[in-house]
Amino acid sequence: MTEPTAQTGDHSPTGGTRLRDAAVNGLGTVRRAARHAAKPYPVRDLPDGRSLELPGRGTTYITESGPADAPTVFLLHGVSTSGLLCWYPSIPALNRDFHVVTIDHRWHGRGIRSADFSLDDCADDVVAVADQLGIDRFTAAGFSMGGGIAQLAWQRHRDRVGALVLCSTGPFFSSLDPERLAAEERIGKALKVVDKVLPTPAAERLDDWQGNHIRWAFAQMTSTNLGDQGEFAGAMARFDSRPWLSEIDVPTAVVVSTRDKIVQPERQQLLVDGIPGARRFDVDGGHACCVLGAEDFLPPLVEAVGAVAGVESAR
Repeated sequence: MTEPTAQTGDHSPTGGTRLRDAAVNGLGTVRRAARHAAKPYPVRDLPDGRSLELPGRGTTYITESGPADAPTVFLLHGVSTSGLLCWYPSIPALNRDFHVVTIDHRWHGRGIRSADFSLDDCADDVVAVADQLGIDRFTAAGFSMGGGIAQLAWQRHRDRVGALVLCSTGPFFSSLDPERLAAEERIGKALKVVDKVLPTPAAERLDDWQGNHIRWAFAQMTSTNLGDQGEFAGAMARFDSRPWLSEIDVPTAVVVSTRDKIVQPERQQLLVDGIPGARRFDVDGGHACCVLGAEDFLPPLVEAVGAVAGVESAR
């Protein structure tokens, strides 16, 4: 669940630093999986998922849970994870009061495997899923990369997104510096060797959350190719909502991970400052707090979703 590290200001890293940072980012998912294995948050009460054909786009994987007539919340996951792996602690906490939908973004998990990867396409996929489910308006809640996708879903489909919950994310992700992106690409190519060694997890293992939780989490993690880090980094580097942030006119909550070293709290605060009327909810945690520290993440998340989705549903 790591993101490419942002470079700000005039302090350009050396080539060696870029390569080292890219290696850290590329292997971050593996480290977090190891930490999760050491101290996992309990996996419980997850809904069954299903494949969903999006006409003209491809086949993705979704879950639906909660009252069908309740306000709908789309949970949009971070990079190098899946809808269930990123949000499994949150789903049972939210689906008592909300109709909750998760989606595997393209190139992730069981999501669409297209020729190219872009956050714009991911945002359009979200609305395409809503179309297939007969959902008119919804709250887009995104974690990290998913927060960028949520912002783009509003920007590209303003009549469909009624509220935003932006978690551990910002209005931009990383540098467009060519040398840095080249380093990310080299790391991605190196990790493709790892992908060849790791077996592709079978659907049965991806669905077996009631069995061995560590094995289930590992299967979810390896359902996204580690070697795609370069493509992910490039797509995320092209995201920048600052030019239109002040145009967001829907209820917005920003869930800030106050000990985040990937998307620093100062960058998360830019969303609070830039979106009119945005409310801030703090989590005492780092960047993967949605899973590693979920016990601290869930109370502000539930409060944040209730604050904005409740406003939207009352309109």
